[in-house]
Amino acid sequence: MKTWNQLFIRQGFILEEKSPNEFICTNEKKENVEFLLKSLDVANVDYTFWNDVLTIDNPPISEKQWLEAVDFRGRGVSEIIGLEEPKVFELDTYISGVIRELNRLGLYTIACCDGHEKRQPHIYFHKETNMEKVMKLFRALRVNVRLSPSYSHRVAFWMNREQLLDLAENMRNVQIDWLEQEEQYIQKMVFLQELEQLLSVSGESGNEGDIRAVVYEKLKPYVDHITVDRYGNLLAQKTYKTGHGPTILLNAHLDTVEAFAPGRTIVKQGAIWSSSEGILGADDRAGVAVLLEIAKWLDTSSFNGTIKFVFTVEEECGLVGARNLEEYFLWDVDAAIVVDRRGSGDIVTSCGTIQPFCDIRYGQFFEQVARDIGLTHWTCTAGRSSDTRIWAEHGIQSVNLSAGYEREHTDDEILNTDACYGTVQLIQAVLNQWRDFSTMLHNLRRANRNDVCYVGRNDLRRVDRKVVKVERVSKVKSKQME
Repeated sequence: MKTWNQLFIRQGFILEEKSPNEFICTNEKKENVEFLLKSLDVANVDYTFWNDVLTIDNPPISEKQWLEAVDFRGRGVSEIIGLEEPKVFELDTYISGVIRELNRLGLYTIACCDGHEKRQPHIYFHKETNMEKVMKLFRALRVNVRLSPSYSHRVAFWMNREQLLDLAENMRNVQIDWLEQEEQYIQKMVFLQELEQLLSVSGESGNEGDIRAVVYEKLKPYVDHITVDRYGNLLAQKTYKTGHGPTILLNAHLDTVEAFAPGRTIVKQGAIWSSSEGILGADDRAGVAVLLEIAKWLDTSSFNGTIKFVFTVEEECGLVGARNLEEYFLWDVDAAIVVDRRGSGDIVTSCGTIQPFCDIRYGQFFEQVARDIGLTHWTCTAGRSSDTRIWAEHGIQSVNLSAGYEREHTDDEILNTDACYGTVQLIQAVLNQWRDFSTMLHNLRRANRNDVCYVGRNDLRRVDRKVVKVERVSKVKSKQME
């Protein structure tokens, strides 16, 4: 369920949220405010409007109900906006939010159409609009658009019109001065804003409902299927291109070790974030943010295969959510990537020196990819317990990657946001090399199951890979270890 603020943004109203049900309307045009109030009347929503402050007395309605309230026969029929700042009711219902955001950013439009489910949505820009900035913005937001070959100021969207609503919401975070920077800068700034949003939602073990709802809404537009299992884990899946590539599990956990301190703020000292009071919660909100960023990126990537997302509950109290995951969801998984490790640059391939998570060659693939893109500090190492243990016990080649946090579970917890974003870049690079990744996995499956492999950077013992596939390491007899 969307909040009132989300519903307003997605439709193109520019209001200042004072509280979840209270909005300051001084920055919005009079005609748009009048249309907003009329739409609330159509939706039978109780509200008061006094001194340019809108207070809503009802909980948010569904987006379907809201779209029915703001739509009317003939809305956007002319499709010609002109040079004057567009009014919401003059624009097609599904593209009005995008148009308002573009004009807010100084990327002026003159005509638009949301496609009416018959053709591709498109926008005509004013001849003075800098189209390089337009395309840079859309690339940074992972939007599949194309410039018209016959008219250089016309952009067509290769998406359905419902996705335009999500785009409008994503664009609200963009600041005008960002457009003067490179595409990668915009992507990182959007990522950091989403990370901060996730750090604003509390959700300790056993009480993950609010954060799960937030992640569900953020992930839903980017996957084919999404559900919550009987234990509360959030599961999602999407097939990319032909799907004739590897099936990879991406995992982070939703819970934190304790609730966030009420009223706490995020203290930012450059790239280092901390909490004004209590834990920061980057373990594992940082991992969640990384995977959401990957979900957005995958649609415009070269990856071919299937991605399964698992956001588990109660990881902090014994990997409970992962242990209770329905086994069928893992049956066709070729490999797993977990983002729930402290520090920067760790590729965890085992739990201590006892339980290997993967053949060391799997971890070394990540090392090589990191070196290829200039991230030379990434190295295979042993680590501690995490959901990675559960996937390894199912015979899945698995690693746990650093998320950038340090001193987790304490009031001194910090997050290096540069390191966190570096994890995004590493996973993107690995998935872009999906052919080599698939070949590597195929070779590991073909290798003699009695071959030996190292399980950690500093561990010289060797472990029979059958340990991973056949039974829990805790039950393995000492004679199986060399």
